[in-house]
Amino acid sequence: MTFEQIRERAYELWERNHRPEGFEIEFWLLAERELRKERDRQRADAAPAAPGSEPPPG
Repeated sequence: MTFEQIRERAYELWERNHRPEGFEIEFWLLAERELRKERDRQRADAAPAAPGSEPPPG
């Protein structure tokens, strides 16, 4: 994730929360956390299943 992606997400979160003053760090950290979760979820979805991890048919 890039600095710009984090900045944009933090700004979106700040706006959605009615632009409170003094919460820049909190919104930045929340944006990083959300983007990291999205990235990890996409990687997990794209990863091939490990052998034996699929349930048996039936």
